Amino acid sequence: MTTGSPLWYLARGTGVVSLALLTATVLLGLTSVTRWRSARWPRFVTVSLHRNISLLSVVFLVVHIGSSVLDTYTKISLTDAFVPFVGSYRPFWLGLGALAFDLILALIVTSLIRVRLGLRIWRSVHWLAYAAWPVAVLHGLGTGTDASQRWMQLFTLTCIGLVGLAGLRRLVVEDADDAPVVVLAARERAGVR
Repeated sequence: MTTGSPLWYLARGTGVVSLALLTATVLLGLTSVTRWRSARWPRFVTVSLHRNISLLSVVFLVVHIGSSVLDTYTKISLTDAFVPFVGSYRPFWLGLGALAFDLILALIVTSLIRVRLGLRIWRSVHWLAYAAWPVAVLHGLGTGTDASQRWMQLFTLTCIGLVGLAGLRRLVVEDADDAPVVVLAARERAGVR
């Protein structure tokens, strides 16, 4: 077994945690869109959790990217982290990670200025979350140090299965878009955030 630097371990660990948090974010987003709730779990809890886990996932992504750039084992530059497919280290797989991060940055920026953009534009851009997640999963499968390990394969398959089931539920639930859009549009007209 080879021993890596602390930064290498940090990059590996935060990569796995980022996948877990991004998966939870997608699951909670799909759950809130389909208006799922129960007496013990009201809808506002789902929406708040979605927002907070999204923020936490960004923190872990920044640490993952920062530790990958600072680690000297591979040559990953800051440019490689933001510009897809230009790096010399596993350019395709690392490029997928950069692409996923760029999509997530677009989500962050548009969420911060959502009131100025309007609901329709924000919502259109927010669909990028559905693209960012599988791109991030592919990044991990292609460049992740632990991708060939059985535990990581099972973990990744579990994440894929959960998002697949939630996505299927999203497609099956009728009129899932109507209520959230109406509520958000009414709040936007009233100037409520």
